[in-house]
Amino acid sequence: MQTLTEVEMSSLTKLGYLEIEPDVRLDLVEEIQKLKKEKNAVILAHYYQESEIQDVADYIGDSLGLSQKAAQTDADIIVFAGVHFMAETAKMLNPNKKVLLPDLKAGCSLADSCPAPLFQKFKASFPDHVVVSYINCTAELKTLTDICCTSSNAEVIINSIPEDRQIIFAPDKNLGAYLKKKTGRDMVLWNGACMVHEIFSMEKIDSMRRKHPDAEFIAHPECEEKILAVADFIGSTTQMLKYTISSPKNAFIVATEAGILHQMQLASPQKTFIPAPPETNCACNECPHMKRNTLEKLYICMKYELPEIILDQQTILKGRKCIEAMLEISQKAGFGPG
Repeated sequence: MQTLTEVEMSSLTKLGYLEIEPDVRLDLVEEIQKLKKEKNAVILAHYYQESEIQDVADYIGDSLGLSQKAAQTDADIIVFAGVHFMAETAKMLNPNKKVLLPDLKAGCSLADSCPAPLFQKFKASFPDHVVVSYINCTAELKTLTDICCTSSNAEVIINSIPEDRQIIFAPDKNLGAYLKKKTGRDMVLWNGACMVHEIFSMEKIDSMRRKHPDAEFIAHPECEEKILAVADFIGSTTQMLKYTISSPKNAFIVATEAGILHQMQLASPQKTFIPAPPETNCACNECPHMKRNTLEKLYICMKYELPEIILDQQTILKGRKCIEAMLEISQKAGFGPG
């Protein structure tokens, strides 16, 4: 049974968030299920969340699927078990709903790599370019963006732009470089990257592939080009999950955040999934921001409806246009959630 720790309860009591004694033990899963019904709340969780959060969520998905679900929900409260930019996206799509994030410090290294004021100056140097931003960016950057994309729909989004229009792609240089190869479009790239997807060791991956010669090596397009060059399959988290289900292979080395392995194992319990090794001996293929969310924080967040995502009206109105453009193109192309 998952319980609140004494230290966490004590700290939150001091902050005014809790009015329970430190020795009280709760079945957090049961309490969260109760709160969902009482508050008409929906829990949206990214594949990179801890397995116990995935297990209690109403929907688990990648950024595209989560955006689509956020746009469709009739819940009064959206609890986003993910990182800050994801909750901001949900708020833009649901300005009249309450959107909660278990830990406000759950940020994103990729989003941080592209500050909006610097990008605005960069954009001014290319005044006639269409701006396509990976959804892993701040609300402020979305106000400077024409169309958002995710790793699932990025190729479709780029191909939807007339060939006589030039493109700026931000903030992920690795995904941008991959898309340049896939689409043949000569895009201007912002120099940003995800800390998790840049840490994989080519040398260790080669060693692991020799150790597991029958395993397929699959990778997320946020990885560096040298990693993608040797991958047997490249795709978003959802695409990777579907690939492991359909592939006749029984073993996979997976180069993305390790949280996705939980869903892969649930979908194919007879298969073996091995996280690709990072450069160091630390758990660097786990996103420290995603892992800030815990089942305890999720419970507290739902009980006290804090922390809440607050965006000003101008940011919502300007920022949601690029998200809605992405969702419209995705729908026309037949992309559905899940």
